[in-house]
Amino acid sequence: MPAALDSLFLDPADDGTLQSRIRRMLSQAILSGRFRPGERLPSSRQLARHLGVSRITVTLAYTELVSDDYVTARGRSGYFVSDNAPEAPRFAPLAPRRNGVGTVDWTRAIARGFGPPFGVDKPGDWASYRYPFIYGQTDPTLFDGANWRLCALQALGRRDFAALTSDQYDRDDPKLVEFIARVSLPRRGIQAAPDEILVTLGAQNALWLAAQLLLTPDRHAAIEDPGYPALRALLAQNGARISPVAVDAEGLPPEAVPGGIDVLFTTPGHQCPTTATLPLDRRRALLARAEAENFLIVEDDYDFEMSFLKPPSPSLKSLDRDGRVIYVGSFSKSLFPGLRLGYLVGPAPFIAEARNLRGAVLRHPPGLIQRTVAYFLSLGHYDALIRRVGRAYHERRRVIDAAIATAGLQVAGAPAFGGSAIWMRAPEGIETGALAARLQTRGVLIEPGAPFFATPGAGGDTYRLAYSSIPASRIPDGVALIAEALAVGREKP
Repeated sequence: MPAALDSLFLDPADDGTLQSRIRRMLSQAILSGRFRPGERLPSSRQLARHLGVSRITVTLAYTELVSDDYVTARGRSGYFVSDNAPEAPRFAPLAPRRNGVGTVDWTRAIARGFGPPFGVDKPGDWASYRYPFIYGQTDPTLFDGANWRLCALQALGRRDFAALTSDQYDRDDPKLVEFIARVSLPRRGIQAAPDEILVTLGAQNALWLAAQLLLTPDRHAAIEDPGYPALRALLAQNGARISPVAVDAEGLPPEAVPGGIDVLFTTPGHQCPTTATLPLDRRRALLARAEAENFLIVEDDYDFEMSFLKPPSPSLKSLDRDGRVIYVGSFSKSLFPGLRLGYLVGPAPFIAEARNLRGAVLRHPPGLIQRTVAYFLSLGHYDALIRRVGRAYHERRRVIDAAIATAGLQVAGAPAFGGSAIWMRAPEGIETGALAARLQTRGVLIEPGAPFFATPGAGGDTYRLAYSSIPASRIPDGVALIAEALAVGREKP
């Protein structure tokens, strides 16, 4: 007799295609032991009628299960659980714990504590909000998902089997490194050999590697203020002395950098979070100080592809003649943040040590991801995506500028080259953390500015409005709601 139909159902909360959901339902039933080897399963017609789906969908799910040896097909007799079907692992009964953490005093057991690295709280369901002025997320209407899938399938092919499955130890995908060296870096005026490039798990991982190699508790680092909260957190974990340097409307003032530092971390292309672009004369002055005072510069060029208002300024690395600039690039902003793929560029001795350190922690980023990105870049899909995103951001920027002007809101930093966000200032007496909480109840998400500042209590009147994740048609209404909330806040005693 076939297995009972009434024990098979599709969970409405489950995701994926109908075919994958049916396959998952049946494989889990087999793994759980509800259906045992040799037991006959419902026919494709019976199961399709029971689930309310097409018969071909069920047949395709059965075919996948046959290929994985969960199920065997016996001609006209139907489908049966395979004698070789995988079994769920069997474990000894677990000993009950006295409480949720057992008897360990974790306040003593943990040798070093690490606080939250980002500071900025972004709801996981941000996409469900009507007015998400949230930075750095991918707009699914702009991303080229179809060609990304084709590149992933190509990377899964037999020709790329070694790149997909092999342990590369400390090596990177040569196709990806070759594209970075031949195409990505020359766009920033940078020339680099393969031994001067290291692929990382995003810019965050690149910054961590640089900090670990260049800083110790007896060394001194300078950072921008306001700046990237996660960088401040990882430098604090490193134990180095940190000096925040206040930025102005043009970014980091070279003369404000303190003397006696070992490393300077900076975002000259689009300063994080003010979006200011460092002028060419400041870049040259910064490099001159680095040479004269013998310090290194880590340049985080996280957002250079989004310079749609005018061509991007030369990178610091392209102007460096003394090998003092370590360059950090990222595909996570230009493709999608979940990709977590970036790269470090620097002199060969530095990259060799960075490779050793990375290898001790994670060896290398997954081969499938590296090869998929390499195909997406080399086949021209990346450039087409950047053009499409740039046009969309240009239009959204025009719309948000007009909406801000109409609402009479105050801009704290105007990005001259583009980017995907605007740095704002609230009227006196309004704390933007509380403002963000009020706006969230009305479907509007903004980013309060305080977490970007090194000094506690600073930046409470600033906030960031990003336009990468919100359609142009919704921007005016969202800005109007912000203006309304600000007006109400000013009226309160």
